[in-house]
Order: sequence, then C-alpha cells, then structure tokens
Amino acid sequence: MAGTVAESMTPNPTTIEANRTVRDAAELLASGDVGAVVVVDDGEVVGIVTDRDIVVRVIATGGSPEDPVRQACSQDLVTTTPDADAAEAVRIMRDRAVRRIPVLQGGSLVGILSIGDLAIDRDPTSALADISAEEPNT
Repeated sequence: MAGTVAESMTPNPTTIEANRTVRDAAELLASGDVGAVVVVDDGEVVGIVTDRDIVVRVIATGGSPEDPVRQACSQDLVTTTPDADAAEAVRIMRDRAVRRIPVLQGGSLVGILSIGDLAIDRDPTSALADISAEEPNT
C-alpha cells in the first residue's frame, strides 16, 4: 500500500492549453485512451476536462465543439504534491467529491492522481482496481 501520492499517481498526464477547442480536447481523450486532460494556461494548471464535462457543460447546453476548452473544464481545483500522504489525498477526494487531483511540484505539473490509481494501489482486489487496471475499451 502506497504511503505517498508519488507512489500511486500517473506521471506526465496529458495536457491541453485553455484556449484550444473542446474538439481538440475530445480528440486528445480519444487518441490517448485517457479519462481526463489537464487544462493549462501558459504552463499553469487551471482545470481538468473529461468526456463527461464536454457532454454536460458544452453539448447539453447548446455549445459548440469549437468553444474554448476552458468553458468545459472543472476549474475549482484541488491539487496535491508528490510527497503528500496518500491517505490524506483519499480524504480530500472524498470530502471534495473529486475523482482526480493534479499533482504539482514547485508549481509544475508532474502527475495526476485518480481514484482508479488509488484503488489499484490500496485495494488491488476491488472491482474498481480490476476495471482501472484493464486496457480501455475501444
């Protein structure tokens, strides 16, 4: 069982500039077989966007795939550091009802921690760990 965030996080997450389009984000999600893309503005982490965000915040409200991705992303971010306690990260995720936390070191993005990452590391026999460890469906 991991003690620190660094032991569970996914390093080098996919990023997209905030002024790029929702379509660009969707293409990154699809081509990278990832569930989330970290949104940055001049290198600073400003949000996270998921396929669900695109559907709920853009498509369902009459938006366009050409809208800037900043309009689709979650912006009230919680971040952590690689040396933070993994149990504390779990508590934060539970308290804030978030599924992913960007991991910053010295203000720079170094990883992302998801509930799937934690499940694989902390409870490898759970259904969530099994699902998270599988190759994505295409």
